[in-house]
Amino acid sequence: MQLTNEWYYFIGAIDKKTCTKIIELGDGFLDKAEVDQHKGITKKERKTGRKVSIKSDTKIRISDIKWLDNQWVYDLVFPYMTTANKEAGWLFDIKSAETPQLTKYKKEGFYSWHADGRADHLSVYDSSKGKFLDGYVRKLSMSILLNEDFGGGNFQFINVYNGKIKIQTPDFKGTGSIIVFPSCIEHRVAPITRGTRYSLVTWFLGPPFV
Repeated sequence: MQLTNEWYYFIGAIDKKTCTKIIELGDGFLDKAEVDQHKGITKKERKTGRKVSIKSDTKIRISDIKWLDNQWVYDLVFPYMTTANKEAGWLFDIKSAETPQLTKYKKEGFYSWHADGRADHLSVYDSSKGKFLDGYVRKLSMSILLNEDFGGGNFQFINVYNGKIKIQTPDFKGTGSIIVFPSCIEHRVAPITRGTRYSLVTWFLGPPFV
C-alpha cells in the first residue's frame, strides 16, 4: 500500500483531567502485555491465513495493559479517528473498534517494530470474536499519549524509501496528543529511560481491502 499521508496527529487534544481519569481506570488492575510469537508463514497459511501464538515475550515487548470497555472512552476516540480518516485522505470504510487498550511502560519498557494488522482477507476476525469484529480487519490505529513526565519512549515509524530504511519520529508530544495511522505501517515505542509512559491505543475496523 502506497500512502501520501502516513499519519495524522492532534497536539494536546485531550485535556489533562481526562487523561488522568483514563490512567486511573487501570490503577492496580494491569496485566502483562502479550505478543504474537508465531514466526514465518507456511505455504498453507498463505492460502488460509497466518496462525497466531499469543504469549509474553520480553524480547519483543515489556509493558502492562488493561482493556477499557467503557462507552465514554469509545465516544472520546471516535471523532478524532473520523477527522483523521477524512483529513489525511484515506477515507477508509470504518465500521467499529476493538476495545481500547490502556498501556503502561515503566523504565526500560518498550515495544519493538511491529504492524498492528494487514487489512487483507486472510486477516479477518471470525465470529468467535463478537459481532462488532466479525468479518472485519484492523484498518486504522490510534495512540493517545496520556502523560509527558517520562524520558525516552519515542513513538516511531519505519519505512523503506528508494531502497533505504528510514526511521521517522513524528513531532507527537505532550499530554493528550493523538496520532492516527493505517494499521499496516510498522512502528514501535522506543525504550523508556525515565519515569512511566501511559498511552491509550484503539484499533478501528472495517471490511478488508479488495
